[in-house]
Amino acid sequence: MVSVTSHFSSDEIIDASGIETWLQALRRQHAEAELALLRRAALLGVSTQVDAADQAALKRALSVAEILFRLGLDLDTLLVAILHNLDWERHFDQQGISVEFGEGVGRMLRDMLRIGSLSLINSERDPEAQSRHTEYLRRMLLSIADDVRVVLIVLAERLYEMRGLKHQPREVQLAVAHETEDLYAPLANRLGIWQVKWELEDLCLRYLHHDDYMRIARALDGKRTDREAFIAEVMERLKSEFARLGIKAELSGRPKHIYSIWKKMKRKGVGLDQIFDLRALRVLVDSVAECYAVLGIVHGNWRHIPGEFDDYIATPKANLYRSIHTAVIGPDERPLEIQIRTHEMHEHAELGVAAHWRYKESGKQDTDFERRVALIRNWLELKEENGDSDDFVSTLKSELESQYIYVLTPQGRVVELPLGATAVDFAYAIHTSVGHRCRGARVDGRIVPLTQPLESGRMVEILTVKEGGPSRDWLSPHLGYTVTSRARNRIRQWFKQQDYDQHLEAGRADLEREVVRLGVTKPDLEKAVQRFNFKRVDDLLAAIGRGEVSPIQVAGMGAERKPRPAEEEPALPKRRRQPKGPSKGHGEVIVEGVDDLMTHMARCCKPVPHDGIVGFITRGRGVTVHRVDCKIVADMNEQDRARLVDVAWSDQPEESVYPVDIRVLAGDRKGLLRDISSILTNEEVDVIGASTQSDRKTDRASMRFTVEVVSMRQLSRILEKISQLPDVIEVRREV
Repeated sequence: MVSVTSHFSSDEIIDASGIETWLQALRRQHAEAELALLRRAALLGVSTQVDAADQAALKRALSVAEILFRLGLDLDTLLVAILHNLDWERHFDQQGISVEFGEGVGRMLRDMLRIGSLSLINSERDPEAQSRHTEYLRRMLLSIADDVRVVLIVLAERLYEMRGLKHQPREVQLAVAHETEDLYAPLANRLGIWQVKWELEDLCLRYLHHDDYMRIARALDGKRTDREAFIAEVMERLKSEFARLGIKAELSGRPKHIYSIWKKMKRKGVGLDQIFDLRALRVLVDSVAECYAVLGIVHGNWRHIPGEFDDYIATPKANLYRSIHTAVIGPDERPLEIQIRTHEMHEHAELGVAAHWRYKESGKQDTDFERRVALIRNWLELKEENGDSDDFVSTLKSELESQYIYVLTPQGRVVELPLGATAVDFAYAIHTSVGHRCRGARVDGRIVPLTQPLESGRMVEILTVKEGGPSRDWLSPHLGYTVTSRARNRIRQWFKQQDYDQHLEAGRADLEREVVRLGVTKPDLEKAVQRFNFKRVDDLLAAIGRGEVSPIQVAGMGAERKPRPAEEEPALPKRRRQPKGPSKGHGEVIVEGVDDLMTHMARCCKPVPHDGIVGFITRGRGVTVHRVDCKIVADMNEQDRARLVDVAWSDQPEESVYPVDIRVLAGDRKGLLRDISSILTNEEVDVIGASTQSDRKTDRASMRFTVEVVSMRQLSRILEKISQLPDVIEVRREV
C-alpha cells in the first residue's frame, strides 16, 4: 500500500482541466465508465462555484477521495467522499442521487448525514467517564453506519482536516487535535489502517506537544541516513548467518513514528537515547523451532540488554499475540530491537485476530467488537486485492449487526445499551431517580412510546415528574418496557422498599388461602426460607405479597414427601384418563421394598401428587393409597396400622389425571352453576361428580364437584377463577 498523501497545494485553483489531471492518476484502477461517474461528481464542484468557499469544498472533496483511492477503496466510496463534501443536496434529492450514482452511494450518503449531525464534543470531565465516552463514540461510528466504508470516509476527512490545521487558530488546533487523539487515531488503529493512524498521531503530537515533537523530529532527521545504513548492515550480517545454517527468513526494517517514540519515552520515563527500538528489525521464519534458532543467532552475535526480552511464543499475551521480542547492543555499540515470529504468527497479528489495537491500547476484552473489527479488516484486504466484493459486503452487513446501540443524552454523553433497549432502559442507565420518575421520552425532538426500541445515533430526552415511582407494567416482559437487568432490578428494588408491612400481611394471607384451597398441610416455613434463599420467614412472606414468589410453590411444600427444587412446582403427571381398574404401582405410586404390586387411590381422601401418602395392604386388592392426614388412617386401630406400608410417588409417573373434590360456598343465584361449569369447560377438565344444596333461609348455595386435574397449578387456577365469580364466598379443595 502506498503512502497516504495528496498533491493539491494550498494556493492551487481547480477547474475542469484540473479535474482531468486529477483523474489521470486513477486510470490505472478504474475503467472509463467509472471515471465518467467520478468526473460527473467532481464537476458539480466546478459548475456551482461562487466564491473561495466553493473552491475549498472542491479541493477538500478531491483530496479526501484521493486519500481513499490510495488506501485502495472502491468507486462508490470515492463518489460518496466527493458528493458529501460538495453538498450533494443542492443538486439532487434522495431518489435522484440514487438514480444518478447508484443505490449504494445513496445509502452511504444518508449515513454520512447521520454521522455529520452528531456532536462528538466530549463534555465529560471525569477521566474515567472521558475514556468511556470516547470508547462509546468509536463504537457508535461503526454502529450507525450501514456500510463500514462510511467510517473510512470519516477518517479520511479527519486526516485532511489535520493536514490543514496549521492555518487554524490555536484554540481550534488544540480542540481538534485532542478529539483526533481520543477518537479518530484509535479508531484507525482498530481498523488496521496503519498509515492513517500513524499520520494522525504524529499530527496530534505536533499540535498538542509541539516542542517534544520538534525535538524528536530533528533528532530522527539528523540520524535517518545513519539509521538506515545501520539496519542494512545488520540485515546483511543476519542473512549471511541464516544462509550458512539453512534458515529461510524474511527480514525488514521497522522504523518507529514520532508519536510512538514519544509515548514510550513518557511511559518509561527515559530519554531518546534509551529507546532501544529506534533501530528495529523484524524477522519472519517458517516454524517455531526456527524462531528460537534465530534468537540464538542474534544473541550469539550481539550482547543482550537485560530486562528487554519477552517470549510471547512460550507465554502468549491474553489477546493471543505471539512473537519473540529482544533488544541487543548491535554494531558500534548501538541498541537494536528485533522481533522474531513465524509467517503464521505475523499474519495472525496483521489480520487483527491477535488484535493489534489491544496490543497498543489497554482495555477490557470485547469479543463481539473484535469480531466486527476482524471482518472490517478482511474487507479492506479484499479491496486491496481488487476483488469483486459485492457479495462480501452484503455478508459483512449482516455480520456487523451489533449487540449494542449507542445513543446520546441532550448534553452529548453517549450511553451504551443492549439491542432492543427502550427509553425506560435509557432513563435507568442515566440515573435510578430519572428512571423512577420517567413518564415519557423524546427522540430527536419527537415524542415516542416508552416501549419503542431505540436506535444508535439518536438523541434521547427523558420527560420526568418531580415525584413518583415506576409502573408494575414495566416488569411485564410481554409489554416490552424494559430489556436491561439494571432497569428491572431498580424497579423491583423500588417496589420491594414500598409498604413492607403491607406486603408481609398480604403474603401471609395469600399463603394461608392457598393452603386451605389446595387442601394441603401447612408447610414448614423455616425450610421454605432456606429453599427460596431468604434470611427470615417475614422476608419470604413479603416476597409472596410482592408477587416475587408464588404461594402455590410454598403451599405445595406441605404436600411433598421429599424436598424438591425451589423452581419446581408440585406438578401432577400429564393428562391421561385413569383406568377404572387398579393400576400397577410402578406407573404412578411405588410401594417401597415391593415390586409389581397393584395400587389404587382411596376414595375417601383422593390423594393427588405430591400429597403425603401412605399405603394400606388390603385383602385381594393390593395396596390402597391414602393421604397421610386421611381421617380413615387416623382412626385405624393398632391391628390395622400394622398393615400400613411406605409408598411414594414415582419420579417418572405415567401421564394421568387425578380426581379432586372442590367445595364452593356462594350466594344462591340463577346462573351460578352455569358459570362454574363454563370455567371447568374452558380449563378442559372433566367433571365426574357434582352435588348442590340450597339453603332458602340464608339464601346460600353449597356445591361439591369432583373434577379430574393434571397439576397443582391447574387446580389453583380453577379455584382462583371460581373465586372471582360474583356471589362466590369461598372455594377450596375438599379434604
